[in-house]
Amino acid sequence: MTAADDLPLLVVGEIVVDFTSARTDVACKLRLGGIVHAARGLWACDLPYSVAAICPSYLVSQARAYLAAHGCNDFVWLGEVSGAPNVMVIGDATEVSDQGYEDLLRTEKSVRILDVGTSLSGYRDVLVFPGSYDLSAVRPFLGDNARLSFDIAYDADDFSILNDFSGHLGAIIISTSSPLFVRTGSLSVEPMLDSARKLGAEVFLLKENRGGSRLFDLRTHAVEEIPATLSNTVNSVGVGDVYSAVMIGFHARGWVEAGWRGAKAATVYSQTTFPDDFRRDTKRELALSLKELRDLGGTILPWHDRPQFQIYLAAPDFSYLHKPEIERAVAALSYHNFSVRRPVVENGELPLGSSEAVLLRTYAADVALLEECQVVFAIPLERDPGTLIEMGMAMAVEKAVVTFDPRRQNENTMVIGGSASYSDDLDTSLNALFMALSDLRKRKS
Repeated sequence: MTAADDLPLLVVGEIVVDFTSARTDVACKLRLGGIVHAARGLWACDLPYSVAAICPSYLVSQARAYLAAHGCNDFVWLGEVSGAPNVMVIGDATEVSDQGYEDLLRTEKSVRILDVGTSLSGYRDVLVFPGSYDLSAVRPFLGDNARLSFDIAYDADDFSILNDFSGHLGAIIISTSSPLFVRTGSLSVEPMLDSARKLGAEVFLLKENRGGSRLFDLRTHAVEEIPATLSNTVNSVGVGDVYSAVMIGFHARGWVEAGWRGAKAATVYSQTTFPDDFRRDTKRELALSLKELRDLGGTILPWHDRPQFQIYLAAPDFSYLHKPEIERAVAALSYHNFSVRRPVVENGELPLGSSEAVLLRTYAADVALLEECQVVFAIPLERDPGTLIEMGMAMAVEKAVVTFDPRRQNENTMVIGGSASYSDDLDTSLNALFMALSDLRKRKS
């Protein structure tokens, strides 16, 4: 769909209030969320859209006015939320999970789908974000000829929730952070593709966080790899919703270009929480052709390829040390499906006074493990000599070393100069690791 089309895209789902709690370097912020994130993406791209919203009654007038000011053609109150305010408290969400998000009174929440007559029946293209409402109760209000796309990253137990829409599906979209993906696709993408094909979907989009995305054409079996553009993330809330909405909004240009447009808009959204800045910067991206977007490149590291690369953890990973930074980093690496080799864990933790023979045997085992790995992720706490030696050995053979120095006790010329990346910020170090492995994958292909 382009801005010249007569009929807007209909976006269906919940509207919530996002409350970002204050942190040391971030002020608290209150804004409309849920499908409003998707709406901002469509508005920034001048793509016509309407909204069928599920929300508490107290939000209706405010949401209607806000969306009208941001390009919404029509607002239909589709469902009433009772028992809960639909407020999402966003704390310090980590790289390990979404535990930084708290849906207030979610166990008390109920939804009543309202009778909206034929107000939704004329839309040809519909994007649905499932939530705590009954999809089957929504289906009768949508046109028989509508093509529906679904972002099932959350609030979907399995693909059977789409059975009522079989034969009318455009895109099915999921993220690697989705519980459904963890259950059905973490080992192989094929079970999800099979489910999508059986439902008659045209394409399947797998969003793979920092590793980019893969767009599977279920009709031709072609796969388009869409890279991520990595930088320090200012905003992580609603980024995936923007991706989905913009992709569906541009699908008339072909699914491949639509996927690239969605990815670029999502990248811009991650860099600000100010709508006008988002719109301005998105316009710049829209001025580029598909070829120009491709030529810009980026990071591609599919979820299922990541375990092929062995990552050596160079760190004082000893049981007797207080090492929360190491545990946090290891949890983040595991969350992203990396294969982390921990020499202290695998080869043993030597007690003081160990014999020379034991020391040499353990040294040889650690060196062999280091040689087996493709990349070193170093966390040199307390200027640990063993960690620094491991880093030096890897640098000597031009093995990429990503150094995460959270206590900034190793700002040495050789450490900084020899590392592919040196930072006290885990987010920056993870980006560097993705980029290093993406380059390594590219060289191998």
